[in-house]
Amino acid sequence: MAQTEDNSGGRSANVEVNLIPFIDLMSVLITFLLITAVWTQVSMIQLGSSIYGKKTSDQITPPPPIADIPLRLDVKDFGFRLVVGQDKYTFEKKSGEWSTAELAERLAVVRQMYPDKSDATITVDNEVPYEKLILGMDALLAENFISISIATVESE
Repeated sequence: MAQTEDNSGGRSANVEVNLIPFIDLMSVLITFLLITAVWTQVSMIQLGSSIYGKKTSDQITPPPPIADIPLRLDVKDFGFRLVVGQDKYTFEKKSGEWSTAELAERLAVVRQMYPDKSDATITVDNEVPYEKLILGMDALLAENFISISIATVESE
């Protein structure tokens, strides 16, 4: 509260300044400035990439590195399915036994095709026992695919 005194001998004036409208105005201005600052950066990024990122006709985009080809091992109730890029290989159970030998042979071929690849993704169905997931992981590790990630979504 602000209080002023009048030296002319009259009554003292008690003046209260209401700061709430000023605070409201400042909060709106700060919000507006923050929002416009973000949009300014986004438009600068788009402008920069469109002006300087134009391709000339003689530029050729290189293919993705071979190490970026996805490698996924699906552990299903019928056996294993290995997905390498667009290729799919199925290894079904034979007389109730999981065919890890055939899987190991195919993984050896994949290792020869992509010697720099070290990552793989493994998925498992809900009905499959945990030990079968470990069989698949052991097969991947035996062929030196050491960066194994387990996907939590159902495989296709």
